[in-house]
Amino acid sequence: MSRHDIPAAALFQELRVRQWVKNLLLFAPLLLAHEVAHFDKLLSGLIAFLAFSLCASAVYVVNDLHDVEVDRLHPQKRSRPFAAGTLPLPAGPPLTLSLVLVGLTLAVLFLPWQFFVVLMLYLALTTAYSYWLKRLVLVDTLVLAGLYTLRLVAGGVATAVPVSEWLMAFSVFFFVSIAAAKRYAELSRLDAEGKEMLAGRGYQVEDLSFVETSGLTSGYLAVLVFALYINNEATQLLYPQHWLLWLICPLLYYWVGRVWLLAKRRQLSEDPVVFATKDPASLLIGAAVLLLVMLATGVR
Repeated sequence: MSRHDIPAAALFQELRVRQWVKNLLLFAPLLLAHEVAHFDKLLSGLIAFLAFSLCASAVYVVNDLHDVEVDRLHPQKRSRPFAAGTLPLPAGPPLTLSLVLVGLTLAVLFLPWQFFVVLMLYLALTTAYSYWLKRLVLVDTLVLAGLYTLRLVAGGVATAVPVSEWLMAFSVFFFVSIAAAKRYAELSRLDAEGKEMLAGRGYQVEDLSFVETSGLTSGYLAVLVFALYINNEATQLLYPQHWLLWLICPLLYYWVGRVWLLAKRRQLSEDPVVFATKDPASLLIGAAVLLLVMLATGVR
């Protein structure tokens, strides 16, 4: 298969564009600081989103190349282009290089140098995760949570909006829970298949209860951090109708509990973030949270 014969659909699938939804976190500092109406900051956020997404896609390509043999044994991942053979393996390196070069060029030309540093840190961490860190029990979930939090930092430096310690604390606990749910879903599938070890990872089926406990605890700690944030004096100055933010707490509690309940029933996709973008209840909760934040801000 020559490079001219590479199917566009396979190339699009390999870039995992649907995963770019995770990079919307770059806009969180801008939204929470109520500065989204500033055109210059919003434009910087959009460029940062594109640069980050291209580099993230490059990491997915590297990860798929590295895990191609393991993916071929996985019931879902075997359909990935490299594992399925719809994308030739020699296309991987030039594709990776192109994505990284375009992403870094956007960062250098249009964004602050701090964003470039954060983006390079993201690339280094994700590469280390693909080749080593994902095999380490507990470390893998902490790294995944850190990568989500790094997106918040990237958005903050790109738009020149400080990222609060409250947001950082909330994101760490919340995304540890998400990462643990991902591992739990994978281990549950193995348990159903009568297997004991998760290929390419350090977890065993007997770790299910531990992963569940740590994930649920982290998720509910995130709700606690949010409740403490509401009671903060600076928050009450930022949100004239701050009492409305309390209604977000039960919504967050419900969503975390629902994700883990579905995981327990083996009804959760192995990627909770992608699941949330397709799940009607999650979308409804997200819309309700956004509405409450707008009302608390005084937007009518």
